[in-house]
Amino acid sequence: MSEMPHGAHGRPPTRRERWNSFKESPFLPATVLALILAAAAGLFAGSYTYSMADPTPRHVPTAAVGAYDEGRGGTFLAGMEKALDASLKIRAYDSRTAALEAMDDQEVFAVLDVRDSGRSVVLDVSGASGASVAEVLGKAAPAVGEETGVAVTVRDVKPLQEGDPRGLVIFYISLAAVIIGFVGAIQLSVHARALNPLERIAFTAAYALLGGFVIAAVVDWVLGALELPFVESWLILALTMFTSGMVFTMFNTLFGRWAMLPTWGLMVLLGNPSSGGAVSWPLLPSPLGVIGRWLPPGASVNAQHTAVYFPGHQHVFPFLVLGGWALVSCAVFWTWRHRHPGGREGGPSHAAGGAAA
Repeated sequence: MSEMPHGAHGRPPTRRERWNSFKESPFLPATVLALILAAAAGLFAGSYTYSMADPTPRHVPTAAVGAYDEGRGGTFLAGMEKALDASLKIRAYDSRTAALEAMDDQEVFAVLDVRDSGRSVVLDVSGASGASVAEVLGKAAPAVGEETGVAVTVRDVKPLQEGDPRGLVIFYISLAAVIIGFVGAIQLSVHARALNPLERIAFTAAYALLGGFVIAAVVDWVLGALELPFVESWLILALTMFTSGMVFTMFNTLFGRWAMLPTWGLMVLLGNPSSGGAVSWPLLPSPLGVIGRWLPPGASVNAQHTAVYFPGHQHVFPFLVLGGWALVSCAVFWTWRHRHPGGREGGPSHAAGGAAA
């Protein structure tokens, strides 16, 4: 006859003991991770669908020349706003030349030139400013012209390059720089964990420079999809990768193993859909159109877009955004570097002292 179990070893574990055992096992983080991944999948699909599935204009900055608010000109303008279900934010200019200069500065997306006392209209759009906006305006204007009895001519005065008919290549290369930027920082944390703070920053800058060069070379020299101002585009991509990598490093310092959550949320769930790369910002939901310009993906797209299509009209703001995020991330990492899950103790002198002992 076998002995009956007795004592503490014989009783079934209590609920508290089972919970403590579960907390100390690998099953707790695995369960949490499974729930997080499920939520992230839904948020990822939702954020991109919300931003890009049905782009509709809300406020389209438009230059106007001539009597746009009188007679048939005013009727045509009202018809356009009704057809678009949006407002054309009109900015009046004395000449078409001045209006086109504003387009090059990316202050407006179209130029409305009202002629012959409103009997004819020339609508100049800019595919390079935003292919989706140019397409929406180009489709609406002729239909409104027929309804209002106005002869309409639509011209694309700043077309996209032949290898990029949808204007998406800039979005793709910026997306690559963002994702590889923080993935590279993750890999440094896994495979080069012993790097000290300055070494980690230096290697982040190194793979950013190399990665930016390769992205630009493949897109321009190998595929010929986009003719880039090579050095400027390369450095924008490198700055984007470095910023993205340091953002993850900052969050890794603050949140440890869960750093991927805020990084993914900031850079991918929020930053990429609101960047204006796939859908121009006048067609994005209003909050995203504003927020996106202050995040690294949007700043990267804006800087790259201007470098490629509007040389000589580059703005400082995107570089201030990228540089600001990089500087803050480096400062946070350096200030709380003792919390970062990596690095190594001592230097060569310590190692020598240990060997002598």
